[in-house]
Formats: sequence, structure tokens, C-alpha cells
Amino acid sequence: MTRAYIGLGSNLADPENQIRAALAELDNLAQTRRLRHSSLYRSPPLSGPGVPADQPDYLNAVAELDTGLGAPVLLRALQQLETTHQRQRGERWGPRTLDLDLLLYGDETIDLPQLTVPHPGLYERNFVLYPLAELWAGQTERLRIPGSGTLAELLADCPRGALEKLRECQ
Repeated sequence: MTRAYIGLGSNLADPENQIRAALAELDNLAQTRRLRHSSLYRSPPLSGPGVPADQPDYLNAVAELDTGLGAPVLLRALQQLETTHQRQRGERWGPRTLDLDLLLYGDETIDLPQLTVPHPGLYERNFVLYPLAELWAGQTERLRIPGSGTLAELLADCPRGALEKLRECQ
């Protein structure tokens, strides 16, 4: 079994229920068991060139899994869950019903055309790092992000900004 971390995000079609449903659906993936998940966090959409400006805030969470699936197979399973939630792949960084990102897969570094692990941008995204830190409360120096250092080091360089912890996600 490999420990994997999944980032969940939604800003369309009742985001809280999208994330709750996806967490439950992660439990049903073959050879996979969800161990725990973070609280819900609200974050403004990314900003910058090429990012659609007029979209609602996101709700985000991070889930920790044990999986017997290989990383590419797990990614395909996550994409199938997104499709089940009517995810439309169009505008990059645009609004979405559900976004499931494979953030970490054990201590592996993966560079394939369809999959990069650790997830690109993980080191600079407060809506991923702070929920991940919640799961590693008091032990962020123990989680090593391949090629980037420890979670504690990444948090030191990533301000919380407008990220808001909302509540536990049941």
C-alpha cells in the first residue's frame, strides 16, 4: 500500500456537497482506503495571467489515502470521479464542479505526460499546504515533499493570505 494525498476543490453546483460526496466516493475506489481528511477551507480563485477573473470562491480539502493502485491508475480513477460530478475540462483554472488532484504518491517523483507528482504548484498553494498541514498537525517537519523540502519549510514560504478554515467536513 502507498500513502497518497488528494487535493479536493469545487466552486460550482453546491461545492460543499460536491466535496462531501467525493470524500465518500474515495472510500469506494478499488484497493484504496481513505484514512482521514482535512477540514473545509475557502479560498479565492487563483489570480494572474490566463486565469478567469469572474468566478466564485473555492472550497478545498485534502484527503489521505492508502492505495494499492499505481499512480496512473489512481489518477484515472480520480478523473472518472470528476466526470461523475459533471466536471467540464475547458478553460484552464476556470470554475469547476470538482477538481481532484494527486498531490503526493508516497515519496515518489513522477514525471509522465499525463501525471506529475508532486503536483506542480503544490509548494505555492496555500489551499493545499494548510489543509495538508492540518493532517500533519505538530509534525509538519516530518513530511518531506520530494524535491521541495519539508512541509514546514514550504509553509514558511507560503502565506495563509485570504485562506479561511471553515469547519470539519463530515
